[in-house]
Amino acid sequence: MPVPVSAGTLLYRRASGDGDEAWEVLLVHPSGAYNRKAPWGIPKGLPEPGEALEEAARRETVEETGVVAGDLVEIGRIRYRKSRKEVVAFAGPAPEPCEPRCASWEVDCAEFVSLRRARELIHPDQAVFLDTLAARLAAT
Repeated sequence: MPVPVSAGTLLYRRASGDGDEAWEVLLVHPSGAYNRKAPWGIPKGLPEPGEALEEAARRETVEETGVVAGDLVEIGRIRYRKSRKEVVAFAGPAPEPCEPRCASWEVDCAEFVSLRRARELIHPDQAVFLDTLAARLAAT
């Protein structure tokens, strides 16, 4: 049986600080009482039949946060250690202006947080996406 592959976005915007405080990223928290202590993550989900991964990432981001992604670039993929599910991440600048909201029952919070705070909140298996994005932003 093939491993499910989800696609999501790591949208970012400039903040007022420096270092890990210079950038903010859009994260979501899953809803439900059983997820109360669950880690946050990037907006993501499974592609529809015939849907390309980047298209799925865009759709899921709109469905979960109400934010329409602009230009995106693939920044990598991970495989969860426990479930073995794969996630492909695409990164891009958040549109201006942009106010994320909980646009789906699947999430109870959608917000921009500093890279520093994101490192505390994000699912450990997804942390590599933050590292990859930070390296790309530092190189610009």
